[in-house]
Amino acid sequence: MSTSDHSAAPAPASFAVTVADVELEPDDLDPAQIVSGDPVVTGKVLWESADGKQVRGIWQITPGVVTDVEANELFVVVSGRATVEVEGGDTLELGPGSACVLREGDKTVWTVHETLRKAYHISY
Repeated sequence: MSTSDHSAAPAPASFAVTVADVELEPDDLDPAQIVSGDPVVTGKVLWESADGKQVRGIWQITPGVVTDVEANELFVVVSGRATVEVEGGDTLELGPGSACVLREGDKTVWTVHETLRKAYHISY
């Protein structure tokens, strides 16, 4: 997430991207989150609100098993496959076309079977 001040900038124009074609940038993955494998995370923020409380973008992870504590997020899987176990909740099977809602604070274990790319909206 960018920490720059957007308050003086005008609202961005409406736009469209082809999610599969967006060039992604390396993203941090805390080694303590890795349960198994050698997953690599990349992403691209497409839009962020001036106050930093909403972010929209594209995120990708290669195969492996990782833990996470989730933000308030809605995403749609564009490609790949994963199983997400929500502590105290359901086990979610995700694949192309899956829409998923995660609650802020959910503790999850992601088992990524095939490199997964998603388009997301996060609210903080």
